[in-house]
Amino acid sequence: MKLFGTDGVRGEAGSFLSASVAMKVAMAAGIYLKSSAVTNKILVGKDTRRSGYMIENAIVSGLTAIGYDVIQVGPMPTPAIAYITENMRCDAGIMISASHNSFEDNGIKFFNAHGDKFSCETEIEIENIYFNEKLINKSQVTGKAIGKAKRIDDVIGRYIVQLKNSFPVHMTLQGMRIVLDTANGAAYKVGPTVLEELGAEVIVLHDKPNGFNINEDCGALHTKDLCKSVVRYRADLGIALDGDADRLVVVDETGEAVDGDHLLGALGVYLHEQNKLKGGGVVTTVMSNQGLEDYMSENGLKLFRSDVGDKHVLEIMKKQGINFGGEQSGHIIFSDFAKTGDGLVATLQVLALLIDKNKKASELLRPFPLYPQKLVNLHVKKKKPLSEIASLDEKLLALEAKGIRHLIRYSGTENKLRVLLECKEADIMNEKMNEIVEFFKKVLNE
Repeated sequence: MKLFGTDGVRGEAGSFLSASVAMKVAMAAGIYLKSSAVTNKILVGKDTRRSGYMIENAIVSGLTAIGYDVIQVGPMPTPAIAYITENMRCDAGIMISASHNSFEDNGIKFFNAHGDKFSCETEIEIENIYFNEKLINKSQVTGKAIGKAKRIDDVIGRYIVQLKNSFPVHMTLQGMRIVLDTANGAAYKVGPTVLEELGAEVIVLHDKPNGFNINEDCGALHTKDLCKSVVRYRADLGIALDGDADRLVVVDETGEAVDGDHLLGALGVYLHEQNKLKGGGVVTTVMSNQGLEDYMSENGLKLFRSDVGDKHVLEIMKKQGINFGGEQSGHIIFSDFAKTGDGLVATLQVLALLIDKNKKASELLRPFPLYPQKLVNLHVKKKKPLSEIASLDEKLLALEAKGIRHLIRYSGTENKLRVLLECKEADIMNEKMNEIVEFFKKVLNE
């Protein structure tokens, strides 16, 4: 069994991600960390899913059983856990969340002492420990060596200060009306608070989590309510976060959602104009539109592409000395202020752009044309290796012959095949998408 996907350990709570699995994963991670432990403290946060109670208690049991002390901070955004882990000098941080997935799923994300997500190499080491029963049993302690746990309820203030420090000190949100959809998730308190403290009038949607309504017809994946509300309340901007607030979708004053690549382009060039963009470029993933790459080139900037996942984006950013990057899906990283995608940091940078330019979102946030692009998520019974699918290479060569850029990969967190096609001719792209989807339905659901 493979534990880690593209973003931690994720699956149906109580099934794949049971209490026993969560405890054992925590023990394996703790054993790995022990060799380099400095403070012997690990931070644990979560989003608003009911299953978070079960998984949190299991993680605490696993960590204390091998001698670690645990600090529990309750519902907090994923980027807050990354920041507070480093701020409180913990050996690691753990976030319990399945991000944008529905409440049935949950997940475990790990951060090192510097607030960075664990590398793929580290995840492999932890998986190896997980399956080593002798080592797991040997590492459990007794007596005074057993760890302790305590809950701290006031760390939200540290994160709010960090967010406000990312916003230009000479600016205020006074006079701005913002509609914020918190997805009944982890930012339901901190999101409205930071925007109001900076002076905005905030209309909040979906901020009543009950353990089951996280991401339910709301948030970054479901912006219908937000789009309508922006128009209804004549707001300057709409912001939709996902369940753990590490991504966002922006809605302009006309009620239209802004494409994630448009957002990356507008923010990247703005940083460049302000002489705040380091490394002469922007990092995004293989999913991003060719139009973004053309726009970067027109502005004398490079576009670097990584594998899907904000931790992969961050790896390339570090390698190239770049301080800005993100994903088309809304994970946007300003590494001067955050170690991972942070929906609220990105929100504040968008607002700074609007204030500085003194223009409406609809005028500023679509700075270039996008090539026609289509993404289909296909449910599959089994993730058969693509290299083993007969005649797939021929299908892909046929796409390329038509000038179609393609990206085909399995989801790291769900039983889905993601098929992305991009082409200057929308009709040709749609025709070929239908053909390739039917092909995959046949070979993967037999």
